[in-house]
Amino acid sequence: MAPLVSHAHAAAQILSPIPRGNRRLAPGPPAAAGFLRALFPSRPPPAKDDLLRLIADQRRGLDTQSDPSRLADIVSCIDALAASAPGADTVSDADKLSGTWRLLWTTEQEQLFIVRNAPFFRTTAGDVLQVIDVPGCALNNVITLPPSGAFVVNGTIEIQPPQRVNFRFTRAMLRGSNWEVPFPPFGKGW
Repeated sequence: MAPLVSHAHAAAQILSPIPRGNRRLAPGPPAAAGFLRALFPSRPPPAKDDLLRLIADQRRGLDTQSDPSRLADIVSCIDALAASAPGADTVSDADKLSGTWRLLWTTEQEQLFIVRNAPFFRTTAGDVLQVIDVPGCALNNVITLPPSGAFVVNGTIEIQPPQRVNFRFTRAMLRGSNWEVPFPPFGKGW
């Protein structure tokens, strides 16, 4: 274990006062910038903050359907965020896509229909998830209906680099705690 003195010495060098005669408003040396970046990791891009703020009160997109101005603002933020993303031209990368994603906002009418009509089943829509398994070529959309139900759509995916993921839904069902109602699968596209 390194002695604490070496850490104190390094901190003293970084935080040492600037002699009065050498004070100026100028960028610090690159080493200082790297040190500060390590202490304070970068914040999300402003477009991400703006997007999250814009969708926060939109009930996953239900309220946006009747507000064209808000829809335009949200789409503009999405475009800005996509343009600023490093590697934005490789969205079909398995490492970036595979995982469980929580839906915060959508314009997809079938999902909004279920979210809107969940009270018909004496519940409200809980989490809306998309599970993507690129190596397994699988896609699952899940709308939870608490306390024990879910609407589940299973499908397959095919990657077409660099930016396209084709999908085809193969099975859909409404599930309760001890029952299941199948629905014909609908939907394919990219």
